[in-house]
Amino acid sequence: MKPSLEDTLTLMRDLRARCDWDAVQTHESLRPYLIEEAYEVDEALQAGDDAKLREELGDLLLQILFHSVIAEERRAFDLHDVASGFIQKMKARHPHLYGSGERIPWEQMKAKRRESIGEGLPAHLPSLHRAFRLQDRAAGVGFDWPSLHGPLEKVAEELAEVQSELQHSSDSPNAPDAASRLEGELGDLLFAVVNLCRKAEVHPALALDKANAKFERRFAGIEALAAERGITVGEASLEVLDSLWDEVKIREN
Repeated sequence: MKPSLEDTLTLMRDLRARCDWDAVQTHESLRPYLIEEAYEVDEALQAGDDAKLREELGDLLLQILFHSVIAEERRAFDLHDVASGFIQKMKARHPHLYGSGERIPWEQMKAKRRESIGEGLPAHLPSLHRAFRLQDRAAGVGFDWPSLHGPLEKVAEELAEVQSELQHSSDSPNAPDAASRLEGELGDLLFAVVNLCRKAEVHPALALDKANAKFERRFAGIEALAAERGITVGEASLEVLDSLWDEVKIREN
């Protein structure tokens, strides 16, 4: 017989009772581990490594069990309450599947229950993902471009404003608000690009992850070629590095 979730819960309770390290942990002390385990699951997903994914999901499950048992000890709630809340939420999200209701977009349903667009979003959510979620929530209540044409024009508009601000900064380098104004315009440009990604059904964080990996891979190629040819990367001219970059790209393709 395969182990069940009840078996994992029993084991967690036993660890809390008999393991010195597990016994002294608190919700607060476990916070860093929860974030770390989530990142490790994400890395396994990116690598497409099923064995690693299975292992890391187990480690993430440990964190869920840990917090649930600690809450149980405080008589706040237990894992069964967590499961019950999960079932209720999933059924509420799908009234057309688990009831007689009509199919309603999730963001539209949630909008009726929150007082502001940012309500419920974690304060420390990465900025790129926060921008995506804010835009997704706004789109859920109809505040959205009808097609990709609008976001494309907005990106061009924001880029032009950045160029204008850069020119202004160049003409008046000592202006007291120059840096702040440029930061604001660049922020608007980034926000517009995130919206373009969302409208194109591409998550900006995933797209940037792949762009980062591609740049790192290609620059490592530059470093390898430079080493082969006796070139010191830190001392080479931009023209030489550009030439190596182009060579690496050709080799990849």
